[in-house]
Amino acid sequence: MDAGQSARAALAGFAAARAWRTAPRPVEAAALLPERALAGDPLAKHTLIERIYRPLQAHSTDLVTTLWSYLDNGRSLEATARELFVHPNTVRYRLKRVSEVIGWDATGPREALILQTALILGSIGTADTVRRRPAARRTR
Repeated sequence: MDAGQSARAALAGFAAARAWRTAPRPVEAAALLPERALAGDPLAKHTLIERIYRPLQAHSTDLVTTLWSYLDNGRSLEATARELFVHPNTVRYRLKRVSEVIGWDATGPREALILQTALILGSIGTADTVRRRPAARRTR
């Protein structure tokens, strides 16, 4: 990284820190993953996808679906259960499994933001990968 890139990275880091109103000061770069990813930091995007999205997807699509639904429903267990046609205890169990698999707890507002950002970035990355695949050739 040259001096210009280093200066730009530092400025982006300060901007990301300002975006989290209640951030402790000083705040570690690792704590600013969603803000850094939204600011275009490729390392933050990669980290969110590799530490959150891919492990969840590899572990269970039910966990990914439950997490999406939980976050989309304002972190409501009951609304998530209704959407998924399961008991609220099933949602609780799956959210506990999410936490065990990736080490992040979706029930807190800050971690919910981090997880939602990871899901969005992972979905975008997956869509890009799917679009780039060459079309399958038919054999005759």
